[in-house]
Amino acid sequence: MPGGAWQSCSTDSSFPTKMVRAGVDSDGSAIYVGRAFHEGDMVPAKVVPSKNCAFIAYGGEEILKEEFEVMRSGDFVWEFATNGAIPVGAVEIGKTSEGEPLYMGRALYSGTQTPGKIHPSHGCLYIPFDGAEVSLTEYEVLCIK
Repeated sequence: MPGGAWQSCSTDSSFPTKMVRAGVDSDGSAIYVGRAFHEGDMVPAKVVPSKNCAFIAYGGEEILKEEFEVMRSGDFVWEFATNGAIPVGAVEIGKTSEGEPLYMGRALYSGTQTPGKIHPSHGCLYIPFDGAEVSLTEYEVLCIK
């Protein structure tokens, strides 16, 4: 993958160095770029090393994932977008079982900077937050610099 590499992780493994930072949790913990399989989809995930797990937004819920991948290294920027738009250079993080690409986005929400999945055909970013899948129409997209 141009600009980065994926490394498998689980709640039983240690986290690699040089992970790509995506945001900050409400307790001040760093959040990193990740992805995980769920219901046939490869879904962008928020990886929270201080909680030793990852979370995805799916089906209206925030779902904890014990097995996931984290992105290491890379020269990335975050580009502003709205309403499902994807800027040139956006990094495809995952894909639905129907083949639609999913991208990593992030947004400021309730005192956090939380990453999640941009689902272009839905016109929004979904973030996993406090047990729910929250839909936002203004966000930043992870792009190759």
